[in-house]
Amino acid sequence: MEADKKVAAAPKRLRVTLVRGLMGKKPDHRATVAGLGLKWRSHSVEVADTPEIRGMLAKIGYMLTVTEAKA
Repeated sequence: MEADKKVAAAPKRLRVTLVRGLMGKKPDHRATVAGLGLKWRSHSVEVADTPEIRGMLAKIGYMLTVTEAKA
């Protein structure tokens, strides 16, 4: 039975870096930055590559750099 189970591939990861500060930005943009786990300028986090995260990145893309994380 267990041999029949398919192993799902690990989801892709993205490295997101905040390159612009939060001063003077809209409150919903600040909330999106916080939702991604970013805290200050030049802070980087790795997040899963999901449609929800892609939407967040598109919303505040002018404040970020996004690269594919190394495995």
